[in-house]
Amino acid sequence: QVQLVESGGGLVQPGGSLSLSCTASGSIFRIVAMGWYRQAPGKQRELVATINSGGATAYADSVKGRFTISRDNAGNTVYLQMNNLQPEDTDIYYCNGYIYSSMTTWDAFWGQGTQVTVSS
Repeated sequence: QVQLVESGGGLVQPGGSLSLSCTASGSIFRIVAMGWYRQAPGKQRELVATINSGGATAYADSVKGRFTISRDNAGNTVYLQMNNLQPEDTDIYYCNGYIYSSMTTWDAFWGQGTQVTVSS
């Protein structure tokens, strides 16, 4: 009943910027945290950045200082501003939400993934 829909991504040159967004909808009681993960073919999905309901953020060391995660006032939309992109940032990026659909029921939900390609 909960859906996460991503937008953004694309092809950008090294040093360029992209912005991703993800909106959660459906049966939502409370969003505990949302974040972004990325996965290259044949590789394990890894954490990029997270933001919780109180606004606290965490970043992977590889993106710290270049990427910024943020949310809207309602907390249903999360953004990832990616600056100074490098070829190693090329991955499929997935939105994640840790969401209660009722007072006692929770789950992790995933977006469909969006491709980010950094190449000259």
